[in-house]
Amino acid sequence: MTEGRTSQAGAALTLYLAAPRGFCAGVDRAIKIVEMAIEKWGAPIYVRHEIVHNKYVVDGLREKGAVFVEDLDDCPPDRPVVFSAHGVPKAVPAAAQARQMVYVDATCPLVSKVHIEAARHAEAGLQIVMIGHAGHPETIGTMGQLADGEVLLVERVEDVARLDVRDPARLAFITQTTLSVDDTADIVAALQARFPAIVGPHKEDICYATTNRQAAVKAIAPRIDALLVIGAPNSSNSRRLVEVGRAAGCSYAQLVQRADEIDWRALDGARAVGLTAGASAPEELVDEVIAAFRARYDVTLERVETAREDVEFKVPRILREPA
Repeated sequence: MTEGRTSQAGAALTLYLAAPRGFCAGVDRAIKIVEMAIEKWGAPIYVRHEIVHNKYVVDGLREKGAVFVEDLDDCPPDRPVVFSAHGVPKAVPAAAQARQMVYVDATCPLVSKVHIEAARHAEAGLQIVMIGHAGHPETIGTMGQLADGEVLLVERVEDVARLDVRDPARLAFITQTTLSVDDTADIVAALQARFPAIVGPHKEDICYATTNRQAAVKAIAPRIDALLVIGAPNSSNSRRLVEVGRAAGCSYAQLVQRADEIDWRALDGARAVGLTAGASAPEELVDEVIAAFRARYDVTLERVETAREDVEFKVPRILREPA
C-alpha cells in the first residue's frame, strides 16, 4: 500500500515500512505499569533494571518520576518498586517481600509463561536446557526461577555438543522469547539429534511479536538495498532483526537508536530502503527517521504488512485497585 510521496529535492527513494513493527503488547503493558504506579503512589517510583530496552522510553519515564536501579538494595523500603518486562529471578520478589516492600511485577506474560513451563518441567524431574543469550536480563530471570544447575544455557549450535547433562533421557528445553526464529530452529534440531527424548514447549516460546517482526523483515528484504532497524544496542529482538535482514539477502543492515545515528554515506546510491523497529521502540522514533529521509530524498513510502496484531495484556490487579 503506497502512503504518499513527498516533493522534496533529492534522489527518488522508496522507503518500505515493515508492519508489524515497534511496541508489542508486553512492552506497552510494562510502560503503562510504570506510568500507573507513578499516578497511584506519586514519584519517585523505583524500577529494577530498564523497564524495556530503549533509552528514549526510559528517559521519558525518568522525567515523569521513575528511578532506574540495577539492584533491589538500591531501592528504599518505603517506595514501590517495579520489576522490568524481562523478568527477574525468583529471589528478587522474595527479597522484596522480606523487606515488606510494595512491588509490581511488569514481567511480560509471555516471559512468565516460560517461567511457569520451566517450573513444571523441574517438578516432573527434568533438567532444563535454555536457548538464550548469556547475561541478558530475560535469561538471568528465567534461569533464576530454579536452583543452580537445573537450567543449562546454550547460545549456539556448537554449544550443544559440550553440554554435560545429568540424564540424557530426562531433559526439556525452553527458549528466550526474543531470539531469531531460524537460529533457534537450528539449535533445537541439534538438541533433538543429540537427545532424542528431550521435551519441547507445548507452544513456541519465541513470542508472537518477535516472530511477526522477523517475518516482516524477510518480506521486504528482497526489495531493498539497505535495512534500518530502530532499536537499542542492548535490545535482543532489535539486534535479531538486523541479523534476519542480512540472512534474508540485505547486504547492508544498520541498528540505530535515533535518526541522528543514521550513516547517510553508507546509503549513497540506495533507491529502496527498508525500515522497521524493535518491540521496545516507539512509533515516534519511526516518524523521526521517516522525516529525516524526507529531508534528503524524494520519498515514496510503501507499507508492507505481513500480520495484524490485536494482543493486549491486563496490568496487575494492584494497579487497578484504589490506593
